[in-house]
Amino acid sequence: MSPLSRRSFLRTSATASAGLVIGFYLPSSARADDDGAFSPNAYLTITPKGKITIVVPRTEMGQGVWTSLPMILAEELEADWKQIKIEQAGASTLFGDQTTGGSASVRTTWDPMRKAGAQAREMLISAAAQQWNVPRGSCKAESSSVHHSASGRKISYGMLATQAGKLPVPDNPPLKTGRYKLVGKPLPRLDTPSKVDGSAIYGIDFRVPEMKYAALARCEVVGGKVADFDPTAAKQMPGVSFVGKIGDSAVAVVADSTWNAIKARRALKITWDDSANKELTSAAISDGLRNADQSKAVKFYSSGDVSKAAGKKIEAEYQLPFMAHAPMEPGNCTAHFRGTECEIWAPTQVPQDCRDTIASLIGLKQEQVKVNVTLLGGGFGRRLEHDYAVEAALVSKAINAPVKVTWTREDDMRCSTYRPVSLHKLSSMLDDNGWPLAFTHRVIGPSINGQKGSQPVNGVDSDFPDEASFIYPIPNVSLESVITETPVPLGWMRSVYALQMGFASESFIDELAMEAGKDPLEYRLHLLSKDADIKYFEATWRTSRMRNVLKLAAEKAGWSKPLAAGRYRGIACFGCFSTYAAAVVEISMENNEPHVHRVVAVVDCGQVVNPSIVEQQTQGAVIYGLTNALRAQITIDKGRVVQGNFDEYQPIRMNEAPKVEAYFVSSTEPPTGVGEPPVPPLAPALCNAIYAATKTRMRSLPILT
Repeated sequence: MSPLSRRSFLRTSATASAGLVIGFYLPSSARADDDGAFSPNAYLTITPKGKITIVVPRTEMGQGVWTSLPMILAEELEADWKQIKIEQAGASTLFGDQTTGGSASVRTTWDPMRKAGAQAREMLISAAAQQWNVPRGSCKAESSSVHHSASGRKISYGMLATQAGKLPVPDNPPLKTGRYKLVGKPLPRLDTPSKVDGSAIYGIDFRVPEMKYAALARCEVVGGKVADFDPTAAKQMPGVSFVGKIGDSAVAVVADSTWNAIKARRALKITWDDSANKELTSAAISDGLRNADQSKAVKFYSSGDVSKAAGKKIEAEYQLPFMAHAPMEPGNCTAHFRGTECEIWAPTQVPQDCRDTIASLIGLKQEQVKVNVTLLGGGFGRRLEHDYAVEAALVSKAINAPVKVTWTREDDMRCSTYRPVSLHKLSSMLDDNGWPLAFTHRVIGPSINGQKGSQPVNGVDSDFPDEASFIYPIPNVSLESVITETPVPLGWMRSVYALQMGFASESFIDELAMEAGKDPLEYRLHLLSKDADIKYFEATWRTSRMRNVLKLAAEKAGWSKPLAAGRYRGIACFGCFSTYAAAVVEISMENNEPHVHRVVAVVDCGQVVNPSIVEQQTQGAVIYGLTNALRAQITIDKGRVVQGNFDEYQPIRMNEAPKVEAYFVSSTEPPTGVGEPPVPPLAPALCNAIYAATKTRMRSLPILT
């Protein structure tokens, strides 16, 4: 999923509803249909009645793309924001890669959506100039109208739509360079009203007439399959209409309600083939990391030569567990197989993957599978998988009727994919003043992409370039990877490898500061004191931007001011998804456990589209990061996931939530990611605060085991 390919602004022609339509894919010239309206395309529709609809190709899962993406296009269009309506795109061939993940929605659509809006604006201005028979330069677009300053005339976009549709599409329309009217403003989110009044439709809410309900029994032992099953008791339960094997690893029960399906599922008698991994334990997995063949280490980033640095050697190991995504909305999907076509309604981050996989499994062509995208009750990477959608399609085909598959919380926790375990070996050589001459970070763990069949790139998981950064210009640096294997199914989780790398490296930087007898903030600022551009794969990290983020976090947290008695704080920073982030965490210790009172989080994510959404994303990342650091872990015993619900995998509760202050550094750089970058600094900042309070270094997560 190359960001460059998603930035490509291609053209193709299409036929759909009436109006002026401009998007990523544009016809070489606009043309009118039989009704005199402009033939539409992917992203923008302006009807002759003045209705402006912007189609959102990314999935709304709480991160705000239903608002931020339309803002980008509407800015260049010079549209009246009050007239904007949004439409969620399903799986399509018109939008390029529709995956929602990697904090990529804004950063990969910034340029194309600006161009889409600008092209439409220029065509509308040209149409007005032709209609008035005036020089084009004497006209300007403003608030969904074109104005002629000399005569005081104006005409609405709706009235120009048909004529604009007859004009050629400009290849390189002029783009704004600042002085935005919408971008940078804290506009209210467009999805909020429906979520407040209850009209918003999440996947779990969706219904179709005559729909059945299904619950599936899946083997809880990793890699287990169905050996045999007795459906007799389940078939006798109220409302049950079907019991049957779905694939190799599950048995479905279909009934007239989800509750009846779940109750009947309990009556199933299934013999599982779980021999392959039935003795697997977390202890064995941890031993596998420690005993991994270190000769297989691959250096994926380096500067200088760490072997030639001489000084005081400091070493440490850090370890992280498997983690679950645990979104509040468990897996679900509605499917209707109709013989020669299949329609899906799914809360998915990957509508195209759903379409393609389902088509191949039920014997249809891709164009015969329609995937509608609903709102998501949280994703965090879990909806980058589409197992629940595949199940729904297979069950619908088996019963030849529409069906909703719903997972229980225990299903979602124990039959999922997980953020991988990892072991981190770090070392540094310090000079006489305690400054690092060399820094080595070796991460040992399984590869998500590798498990899914994607070959490593230069010996490392292909996600590392976007996530496993190092921004300190230390003379000699070596970042290394040892890829191990695990049968535990892996999946991408919010901030993925950045969470792991950030915890280990920023905790270790704190150790170096303590060894040198220096303030943790001043130690970092000294390392970042000289402006430097660090080339890292295809990215270039700038020390000046990280330095500014750290300074702002420290200033807002009052780092230079004394804390109240019994309060302690820690600081950390990290860069991922092209964004710079820092956090200061303030705690007290109560019964030998940390109580988090305040978090100050700062990001530099380039040009901010909507400040309110950046603030909300950062606040959410803080709570998510604290949950991961304090209690989140998935453990394996006898081949099964131990944790099953929120009593064993506890999120931050309302009474535990700290005061969260979110800020951003103003920037005119192109937008970068914001949903994930604030997560990695949280765990090390918290653990560094614990060290300040107790002089005990936390080298493994979660803190509260």
